[in-house]
Amino acid sequence: MDEVQVVVAHSERATLRVGDVFLKVDADQARIDAEVEAMALAPVPTPEVLWRKPPVLAIAAVPGTTLGRLGGPSTGLPAAWAAAGAAIRKLHEAPLPPGVGRAGRGVGELAAELDAECALLVTNGLLPADLVTRNRQVAEAALRPWAPVFTHGDLQIAHVFVEDDQVTGIIDWSEAGRGDALYDLATFTLGHEEHLDDVLAGYGGDIDLEVIRGWWAVRSLLAVRWLTEHGFDPFLPGCEVDVLRSRM
Repeated sequence: MDEVQVVVAHSERATLRVGDVFLKVDADQARIDAEVEAMALAPVPTPEVLWRKPPVLAIAAVPGTTLGRLGGPSTGLPAAWAAAGAAIRKLHEAPLPPGVGRAGRGVGELAAELDAECALLVTNGLLPADLVTRNRQVAEAALRPWAPVFTHGDLQIAHVFVEDDQVTGIIDWSEAGRGDALYDLATFTLGHEEHLDDVLAGYGGDIDLEVIRGWWAVRSLLAVRWLTEHGFDPFLPGCEVDVLRSRM
């Protein structure tokens, strides 16, 4: 029998790997439904769905490797990062999917959530007030109207697989929906700012870098407390807190 590897596990969901099969266990059936639908609609390589038996979704592993991880070293030549940018552009140019994902919340709703989270970060002593205040200012650039596109919604670097400078698979589509294109670009380059130019070279177009930086601040501010409460460490080198510190 193949060894069972715990890929990620917390109170909301867990992902296990057994050989070349990933088993995603999620009590939220709507989230699994959204993931399967998004993978079927996305015009980029996605994992093959092997079977579903709620609350479990079984998908096949995709070939290739990631370009790194948050808090770790990045790999790959500029061409590989550009290929990822081109794949993200292809997704964003696809017909809009049903539903609104993480990247599609209204500006007012997101601003209110961010303000509440910033207050908790300071009140609970997780982050110093000056760090939170500065990044809340940076985050304001992201809080503007945007034209919705087909977004992945959680396009972490660990979710994009590349081989021979070609994207071979994009995984974890549970947050997909209509949202802001620059949120996906910011999520993919979070903690790896040195590769932003390569990604944008593949993506093409005129991109507002202040908005990208704004989304880095938004995502990091909203993640710190959740990560801490679910057994992860956003204070590790290169992770969310270091991203926030880089804006000081």
